Amino acid sequence: MAIELSKGDFAKKIEKGVALVDFYAPWCGPCKMMLPIIDELSHDMKGKAGVYKVNVDTESELASAHQVFSIPTIILFKDGKAVDQTTGAQSKENLIKMIEKQVS
Repeated sequence: MAIELSKGDFAKKIEKGVALVDFYAPWCGPCKMMLPIIDELSHDMKGKAGVYKVNVDTESELASAHQVFSIPTIILFKDGKAVDQTTGAQSKENLIKMIEKQVS
C-alpha cells in the first residue's frame, strides 16, 4: 500500500532518493482507477523508489505548493526536487518508465 503523506511528513519522505507522489481525491473517478496501480507500484518499487499519495482535499496546502490544479497529478521527486510530472490516469508501465529514468 502506498503511504498517505501529510504536510507534517511530506518533506522528510521525499528528501532523499526517488519518490513518486500521487495527488488525488477520494471522489475523483480517474484517481480511483489509479489507486490499485499506485499500490502495486509501492510494492514493485520497494528499495528503488518511495511511492506515496496525498489527498488534496485534506492537504490543500501541499497541493497548492506543488501547483496541482487537476487530479490525479503524479509528481516524481529526486532528492527533494520535482523532476517529472504527469496529469490524468496513467498506465503502470508509464509510471515505471518515469521512475526507472531517475533510478538508473
